[in-house]
Amino acid sequence: MAPSETKFKVAAVHASPIFMNKSATLAKVISLIEQAASEQVRFLAFPETFVPGYPYFIECYPPITQAPALARYAEESVVVSSDLAAVAQACKEKNVGISLGVSERMEGGYTLFNSQVMMDSDGEIVSVHRKLQPTYVERMVWAQGGGATLDVKPLAAVGGFNVGGLACWENTMNGARQALIAQNQHIHIAAWPALSTLSGFESTADAQIEALAKTHALTAQVFVLVASNYVDQTCLDWMAANLGPQSFVKPGGGWSSIIHPFCSLLAAPVEGGKSGDVLVKAEIDLSDLKTVKVWIDSNGHYARPEVVQFSLDKTPLWGDEKRGEGWWRKEGSTSANRVRVGNGGKEEGGERGGGDGSFRTGGKRVTTPKWWIPQNTNNIIRSNAHHYPNYTPQNNAKKKENKKIGGITVSSVPISNYALCL
Repeated sequence: MAPSETKFKVAAVHASPIFMNKSATLAKVISLIEQAASEQVRFLAFPETFVPGYPYFIECYPPITQAPALARYAEESVVVSSDLAAVAQACKEKNVGISLGVSERMEGGYTLFNSQVMMDSDGEIVSVHRKLQPTYVERMVWAQGGGATLDVKPLAAVGGFNVGGLACWENTMNGARQALIAQNQHIHIAAWPALSTLSGFESTADAQIEALAKTHALTAQVFVLVASNYVDQTCLDWMAANLGPQSFVKPGGGWSSIIHPFCSLLAAPVEGGKSGDVLVKAEIDLSDLKTVKVWIDSNGHYARPEVVQFSLDKTPLWGDEKRGEGWWRKEGSTSANRVRVGNGGKEEGGERGGGDGSFRTGGKRVTTPKWWIPQNTNNIIRSNAHHYPNYTPQNNAKKKENKKIGGITVSSVPISNYALCL
């Protein structure tokens, strides 16, 4: 059942945090949610690690001198199960969904992740994506995420369409992008720091961000919300006071915009910090995907799964993830707001729908667009398994025919092996 509503006002946050101050930055997040609601914005995308700010100091000082700063950074990082209640309440009261970039600290521990917290307009956290591969010196700060958090979720804030995201140069990982495509992504959140303020990136960073965003928009056929922060004097003053003078990071930076699946700019890019904090807004119309998909459908007729195969291992990597769906909640707690429907009339705790892909939130039933619903078997998602359910490399091996042509062995597979429909 297709959703009746397809047009939504969305925004990318182009703003600076209150650097190294979790409580103050969370208060700013709530203020931006309230501003978004006053401007009829339904969904809001925040930059990478907006709380408590991107640790620019890791690019500027010898590692041995950074240990105290990194300890402080861990203290100011977000424990998802306990630090976001006020933000969740703001989303619920203002009926706004968000993707919030945070430095996440594992509950009861000290390990950090570069994470995107997806929160729906009922205040329910529906997913926490942990960046797969921290870049360069980021590996001193954040652990690697795993496939269990690489997903998309239907959000009531945007009518049940599927939303997912990646952080910074994670957007260069073709496999990670393909994983989102294989799960039928409709809206992509590309979260970034102020990369163009870094020494050596002044003339290239914004071009990279724009190129990567447009690449995913077209190749995935999704709307892309690009959200970047800019460096303000508060950040520079903190680094100078705690680590000494540096010349590698300067004020300003960042590139934020909203991009159509066919790569047009729906919102003019905002760069730097001269304009202060800005909500980069645009109306997106998900019904445009119907025409776009006539031309190209990377999760369907343009995929050629009999030639190229893809798999995603969603086995939980970290101990907290092994608690299962909703692992980010406090251990022993359950979600009271969201229940599955579509299972023969029975309702179950959880977030995704049953047979019809629907879920209920805040007393309202929302149906996930059932254009293509991927299958998940033993924690493995195979691209186009829903179109070619009987195809696997294993059963394919039995059907190959080897022939010698001019001394060269050629393997042929009848195309009919893959033309198996649900």
